Amino acid sequence: MAMKFKKGDRVVVLTGRDKGKTGEVLKMLPGETRAVVQGVNQVKRHTRPSAASQGGIIEKDAAIHLSNLAHIDPKTDKPTRVGFKYLDDGRKVRFAKRSGEVIDN
Repeated sequence: MAMKFKKGDRVVVLTGRDKGKTGEVLKMLPGETRAVVQGVNQVKRHTRPSAASQGGIIEKDAAIHLSNLAHIDPKTDKPTRVGFKYLDDGRKVRFAKRSGEVIDN
């Protein structure tokens, strides 16, 4: 299956408690079909103090399933689906189906 999301993409959450929130993909977990998105699906973790950290209750971003995410169209800033096409120079790129704008740089 082709990966429609990549690290650095701007996405919007479609369902769940964070519906409507937008953020940047920080990390992809392709084996689990999940992604970690900045500021979305935050969970609290109780951590013990160590040499590296002070400990206490730490908020961190948890992974969210890819089916609950949609790309943000670079032209209209609205959710869009993604397609693939080949450019004249032979490169395969992702494009927003809403506007036809190429997502890849």
